[in-house]
Amino acid sequence: MSKEKPAAVYALVQGRVQGVGFRYSALEKADELGLAGWVRNTSGGSVEVWAEGSRENLDLFLAWLKRGPQLSRVDSVKTENIEPRGYTGFNVTY
Repeated sequence: MSKEKPAAVYALVQGRVQGVGFRYSALEKADELGLAGWVRNTSGGSVEVWAEGSRENLDLFLAWLKRGPQLSRVDSVKTENIEPRGYTGFNVTY
C-alpha cells in the first residue's frame, strides 16, 4: 500500500467572513480533518487559507469553507492547487 502524496490548496474566502469566528472555526475543522497550514484575515475583508493534507480531506475542508460557521455568509471561495510546503499543524496567523 503506497502512502498518498500530500496535496495543498490556497483559498480566498469572500463574504461576511471577518468578525464571525470564521478563522477559529476553520482551525477546528482543519484539526478535525488532520490538515496542516494556516488561516488569516486580509486587509480587504476576506479570509486566506493555506491547507495541506490528503486530497479527500482537503475536498471536505473546501466544502466546509463554502458554508463557513453559522454567523458567516460566504459569497465565493477562489481556490488554487499548490505545492505543499510541509507545514505541521494548523494555525491562525495575523
